[in-house]
Amino acid sequence: MAVKLRLTRVGKTKQPQYRIVAADSRSPRDGRFIQILGWYNPREEPSVLNVDNDKVVHWLSQGAQPTDRVRKLLEISGAIEQFEASK
Repeated sequence: MAVKLRLTRVGKTKQPQYRIVAADSRSPRDGRFIQILGWYNPREEPSVLNVDNDKVVHWLSQGAQPTDRVRKLLEISGAIEQFEASK
């Protein structure tokens, strides 16, 4: 089972908010996930990002692959630096 760290869309029509989740790569975008790792709201000014870095580091150490957008968000939150320091 290949695990990906990716965004899942939640919120009303034309008011998106996103959860950062660990999910099986074969499941649909808004389908089943394994664990919620944080959330991201791009509609607020400035955009709000809340990530549990310890959970993210755990999943990255288990071999989970983040998508491009999630990788950028994790760099902002400092989770990537924390993961590389723990190696």
